[in-house]
Amino acid sequence: MDKLSLIGLILALGAIALGYSLEGGVVSALINVPALIIVLGGTLGAVMLQSQLPTFKKSLEIFKWVFTPPSYDMEAGIEQVKEWTSTARQKGYLALEEYALTTQDPYAAKGLSLLIDGTQEQRLRDTLDIELTLERERLLDAARVYEAMGGYAPTIGILGAVLGLIQAMAYITEPQQLGAGVATAFLATIYGVGLANLLLLPVANKLKQVIEEKMLYHELIAEGIVAMQTGETPANIELKLEAYIAERHVSSGY
Repeated sequence: MDKLSLIGLILALGAIALGYSLEGGVVSALINVPALIIVLGGTLGAVMLQSQLPTFKKSLEIFKWVFTPPSYDMEAGIEQVKEWTSTARQKGYLALEEYALTTQDPYAAKGLSLLIDGTQEQRLRDTLDIELTLERERLLDAARVYEAMGGYAPTIGILGAVLGLIQAMAYITEPQQLGAGVATAFLATIYGVGLANLLLLPVANKLKQVIEEKMLYHELIAEGIVAMQTGETPANIELKLEAYIAERHVSSGY
């Protein structure tokens, strides 16, 4: 569980609710079902219109990464590559077949399979690079779905505001109906802006960070497998791959 994401979401919503309450507002007054339907339905419909089905489905699958991101341990990855290297040097590449069949990482399994099949160095590197590039683009396209939703939501909110005002003007002589229309107008705008800036855009950016961390880990695995193919020793491979640990710290900011 990514506690920082959870705390951030609670803090953002809590601060808005608390500030509104301190101004004398009633939090329950911020709940307006028609406005919510307009913003959520309109935003979702717009992004479904622009997205392909596999990309949209993938975006739903990776949403959980915001709060429960997959863990990529660079140190453990290096140790795994060293173990593969030692096994290959002692027993030959065919001994790696068990690792290829049992690993939970499809990318690593494919790389090991290519190594076992005797793929030449340049072809091995090219294949792994292409696979990595396609995987990155596929995942980033899924993350961009939330980025697109963050762009549409405020506009849909304005559309809801206009619809609410139209409804209000139709009941200009009936104060109760007029008030409901005005409430929908203002709340639709709040929902659109709030949804975009408190949830959708942060979700898109968080997913991009998780994806880049995954790609960095797979780059480490690819580099290790290519180094194995060229016959480098476990010690030399470790020295080479340690650069990825430093790169992760730089990109993560710690």
